[in-house]
Amino acid sequence: MTYTRALVRAPTPNFALGLTQASEGPPRLDEALLQHRHYCDALRSCGLRLTELAPDPAFPDGTFVEDTALLFPGFAVIARPGAESRRGETASTRAALQDLFEHLIAIEAPGTIDGGDVCVAEHHVYIGLSARTNEAGARQLAALLGARGYTSSLIDIRASATLLHLKSGLTYLGDALLVVGPDTPRSTLNTDYDFLEIDPAESYAANCLNVNGQILIAAGYPHLAEQLEQRGRRTRVLAMSEFRKMDGGLTCLSLRF
Repeated sequence: MTYTRALVRAPTPNFALGLTQASEGPPRLDEALLQHRHYCDALRSCGLRLTELAPDPAFPDGTFVEDTALLFPGFAVIARPGAESRRGETASTRAALQDLFEHLIAIEAPGTIDGGDVCVAEHHVYIGLSARTNEAGARQLAALLGARGYTSSLIDIRASATLLHLKSGLTYLGDALLVVGPDTPRSTLNTDYDFLEIDPAESYAANCLNVNGQILIAAGYPHLAEQLEQRGRRTRVLAMSEFRKMDGGLTCLSLRF
């Protein structure tokens, strides 16, 4: 898919008050803002026009805008985040998407969905069951997608101590290539695809992002960079240390369409 636009939101001054399971200490706001600017610059260099949503201190996790919606050609699904403290983030996302998509559909209670639990691989969608995405939300989404010609399958990661979201350990880079982290269940993955297996020492690197043919990867993971380059993929390395401290990755920081 060729992207032309993206929604982003810079970290709030109280970014460090967001939810996290990481044990790497609090993020440094000045460094997080610099890393976010470099991320936005990378998206622009890939040809994307950015809509920058205003940071809201009421939602310190709001920079992880991907969790608030799921975007498909012609329609958008407004998520219902699993963390109650994040549910108000969707209002500004909905407002920004209102004039950009013909159809907006919302996940309804008791369902919950975080965008980080949804991995789109062409016309098949992997939906993670996690601490943030429940079965009611996953089945709502599967039904919505099925009515629009998409197939889907559920991947249960609730037993994993390392995966907050499905895309913490599974991303799709186009051309039938799935990047698979060491703790991601394989049983429902399409075996017709090529699997790029992540070294356990580089498990965070599984969250990478294809933007119009350029693969954005987190800094500090040379084995993944080498694997991608051997496959002829163009890579761009971005520092993500401050977002890692808050359980965030490259896909989390934008909604692309």
